[in-house]
Amino acid sequence: MSHLRLRRFFETASWVVAAASLAFASPGPSKAGKASAEQVERGRYLVTFGGCNHCHSPKAMSPNGPVPHPMKTLSGHIAESKLPEIPGGALGPDKWAAMTNADMTAWAGPWGVSFASNLTPDPATGLGAWTEDVFIKTLRTGKHMGTGRQLLPPMPWEDIGKLTDQDLKDIFAYLMSIPAVRNPVPQPIPPQGGQH
Repeated sequence: MSHLRLRRFFETASWVVAAASLAFASPGPSKAGKASAEQVERGRYLVTFGGCNHCHSPKAMSPNGPVPHPMKTLSGHIAESKLPEIPGGALGPDKWAAMTNADMTAWAGPWGVSFASNLTPDPATGLGAWTEDVFIKTLRTGKHMGTGRQLLPPMPWEDIGKLTDQDLKDIFAYLMSIPAVRNPVPQPIPPQGGQH
């Protein structure tokens, strides 16, 4: 098969997978029904512009390199995936400050290992049990559910937390409208000999 035909095959296959994922995806919880179509669309725009998929979506390989996996969008680090070994002595003040896995859903640094959260509306493993207020408080304080553990790098909560209340409400409305994906993301791994 020629390079051009192979590329067209993969492009067509990726569109088929994306269409199938939308056709068979479960809708978000009923709370998303309160949001207007404009609010959800504005939230989608902010999530896309903010690059949330870069870390919170597992990747699929395309002819143009890795892209967010169409059936796992914003579902966070895949629970079953094995982490690559971190070379001894690679991280430190005069070395590398951070390393990431091939999906960019797990990050290692002086803080230990952090995993991108599941932002889908799954009630058990994602944001489905969260309220809009808890979501906003989390991004304003940098604490999980507004009162828990610190959000870890590379999550830019300090910048996102500066968005307006309406922007954050729109983002939450969009996240509640996407298909729920059950994916229990691992808890952070503290640095050797340390804790979060």
